[in-house]
Amino acid sequence: MAVQDIMPTWVGATAKQIARGVRRGDVSATQVVADHLDHVATVDSELAAFRAVRGGEAVTEAEKVDEQDDLANLPLAGVPVAVKENTPVAGLPTWNGSAAVRTSVAEADHEVVRRLRGAGAVILGVTRMPELGLWGSTDDETGSTRNPWDLTRTPGGSSGGAAAAVSAGLVPIAHGNDGLGSIRIPAACCGLVGLKPGRGVVPCQLGADDWFGLAEHGMLATTVADAAVGFAILAGRRPETLVPPQRLRVGVSLRSPVVGVQPDAPNRDAVTTAGRLLAAAGHDTLRADPVYPTALGLQGLATWFAAAAVEVQASGVARGSLQRRSRRHIALGDWARRRGYVREADRAAWRDRSIGFFADHGVDLLLTPALAGTPPQADGWSGRSWRSNILTNVRYAPYAAPWNMAGLPALVVPVGRRPDGLPAAVQLVGPPGSELLLLGVAGQFELAAPWPRHAPGYPRVPATTP
Repeated sequence: MAVQDIMPTWVGATAKQIARGVRRGDVSATQVVADHLDHVATVDSELAAFRAVRGGEAVTEAEKVDEQDDLANLPLAGVPVAVKENTPVAGLPTWNGSAAVRTSVAEADHEVVRRLRGAGAVILGVTRMPELGLWGSTDDETGSTRNPWDLTRTPGGSSGGAAAAVSAGLVPIAHGNDGLGSIRIPAACCGLVGLKPGRGVVPCQLGADDWFGLAEHGMLATTVADAAVGFAILAGRRPETLVPPQRLRVGVSLRSPVVGVQPDAPNRDAVTTAGRLLAAAGHDTLRADPVYPTALGLQGLATWFAAAAVEVQASGVARGSLQRRSRRHIALGDWARRRGYVREADRAAWRDRSIGFFADHGVDLLLTPALAGTPPQADGWSGRSWRSNILTNVRYAPYAAPWNMAGLPALVVPVGRRPDGLPAAVQLVGPPGSELLLLGVAGQFELAAPWPRHAPGYPRVPATTP
């Protein structure tokens, strides 16, 4: 009996399992995509993870994968993948988080989408984000994207739709991008592995100027192996087998980059758990606190504001059509640019200081909390004030942004669950070129303390074990 005759569905399988099954002929790409489209149709009405689903187009693409003669050379053969809605996909508008900033139908794929297709992936659709990617929650006037772990909570932002889709098994992996934490924050909210590569490792080409060089493309996944394959494809590399790293020195810090914001007990406990896992894997840990200058927070805020202003100016969008919170944000961006508060020299100085941190403390990596608090409620953020959005974002997720400013690779990995049932996570940061090292350490966490690959109750079909 063939494997596909006894497998009820391939929903819930990892990207590596699906690609292996398609390459071996155990299942067709067409069947895999059909399974996932059925699951999306069943579940996404309660999650609002997708902005648009490419039903017929995805099936046609899957059929083309099945017709290829070189499946052995396709590391993502037949794997359904979602793309964040601010990244051009040929044949679809690029929404950028709301109808007000939607652009016309893209004539060509973004380079990262082209690379995914070239690896055999099938683009199932595009996932939701907040307007202009500015916020740590994902909603607009058409709906609120919900966290599969708790439908009253946000999956984070700005790659919130991507995280919700992966956590619920709508796709095994999803593309996201990260300008001030937009991959890592949703990964932490939804119990996923999320890697922000270092500056220049993956082609960015987002908007007017890549958020002053802060933004990077990456992947969200349920396993370290899938995250590693996704990273390799986006970076234009051949996938490599991760090698468990030997006896690293890892600096551990609870210090918050934001004065007056401290991690809550579950996030402190997550760091303690991660420290034990590091010790069990043979690594040494020591207290090593980065010095976050007060000016860094001001520079980060100014850059965040100004990135939105540059984006809107370049697009020609009528500011009056934007959400109230975004209009205020952009006005502050104009002000910050006029006052000269957005300076490449400041970002370069912080990058040098951040790289020097590892040598100064004699550490290979840095371990921090991923979040400071509980993911906020899901609903209504697009209609609330700018102040309410800013304060909430900064209070629950202050740890990601400094590493965009520095352009260093950073990864979020799950480490158990919070008392409220939501996933717990930590962040690992490394010097330039340490993406595989970060993934290797995350793999040791996964081996020692496996996490649930999907939120409880998802996917709503019998899971596969190919």
